[in-house]
Amino acid sequence: MRIRTGLALAAVVATTMTTAFAQGADLYKAKCLMCHGASGMADSPAGKAMKVKPITDPDVKKLTEAEMITATKNGMGKMQPFKDKLTEAQMKDAVAHFRTFLK
Repeated sequence: MRIRTGLALAAVVATTMTTAFAQGADLYKAKCLMCHGASGMADSPAGKAMKVKPITDPDVKKLTEAEMITATKNGMGKMQPFKDKLTEAQMKDAVAHFRTFLK
């Protein structure tokens, strides 16, 4: 009985994490890709024009997840704030997706 309950719980957690990752990827594509590029390298025309720093830039790499969420919420440099456009959960999911480019 415990094993079945544990497996069921693991399946629910895995499904939730997969759904959050997919939502983060979709949000990133819709709201971030235009400036930050498909892989976080800011190599899009808008990213180049606004001199967006790539994910590999030391200043970006050192930002914590919480700092990135705050930047998404309130804006940073030329980046517009998303506090009135995305929920906290959506910002967290988009940032989590962006951070996958660090690996």
